[in-house]
Amino acid sequence: MVSDPRYRTFIEANTTEARPPLVPEIRLRLATEITPLWQATETVLEKEGVPPPFWAFCWAGGQALARHVLDHPETVLGRRVLDFAAGCGVCGIAAAMAGAKAVEGNEIDPVAMDAMALNAALNGVELFPRDGDLVGSLDRVWDVVLAGDVCYEKPLADRVIPWLRALAARGTRVLVADPGRAYLPSQGLSALSSHSVPVSRELEDRDVRETTVYALLP
Repeated sequence: MVSDPRYRTFIEANTTEARPPLVPEIRLRLATEITPLWQATETVLEKEGVPPPFWAFCWAGGQALARHVLDHPETVLGRRVLDFAAGCGVCGIAAAMAGAKAVEGNEIDPVAMDAMALNAALNGVELFPRDGDLVGSLDRVWDVVLAGDVCYEKPLADRVIPWLRALAARGTRVLVADPGRAYLPSQGLSALSSHSVPVSRELEDRDVRETTVYALLP
């Protein structure tokens, strides 16, 4: 992966260091306001089609999954972990802090990849970058896949969930955290923990998101 030096400059100029409420052990570069960052993403980077800056916010699903991993380090201890659709990288950072053997952070947004690297460095851990669309890939060996809040739109859920189930059928432990999104499957889930996650009204339609961490069954 070749990084554009503008990305890191942009991230540092438009975020501040913060600690998510559910995982205060972790430090992240996060945005304080949504709309200005949304507008700046294309204008400052001068690049059409850059995905929205989801990486600049620590979403409820990611926080809940990171909390679960930190509270249950045996989930990842000594294992090879993929943080899928990682955003800011909070789940992967939690896995590294909990003793994972190796952690890959995956994103299709190149800006997010740099954000993950900056956030990993803030916490003194390493995330191995894995850019591009991994959905459908069964040739890599992960012991654990972490997926926080990936069912917020139907086309994405329809692609991702069958792939995650296929990984589970091959012996990978797949953990999904969901804050009540519409497209979470109704079957094939085993609830592991529940969390009340404080969220911003700029991002959600309420102040707290009740979020559940599930093991996805084959």
